[in-house]
Amino acid sequence: MGILDDAKDAAAATGQKIGRAVDDAKDRISDKSDEVKADAEVKKAESDVRRAEAERDATETKNEYKEKLRD
Repeated sequence: MGILDDAKDAAAATGQKIGRAVDDAKDRISDKSDEVKADAEVKKAESDVRRAEAERDATETKNEYKEKLRD
């Protein structure tokens, strides 16, 4: 029975190792997904800032033009 017990122990250890590998892969995928989402949020925020700056600059230019017309 010693060989059968050894085989059962080896199979159990292998199963545990496979289970840990699957969990690690799942965690890595989740981490990468979080990283991609955060990067997308940064890019969106940068785009929003550029858009707001462009709008501000356009408003300043318009106001300067109107001020020159008043003179």
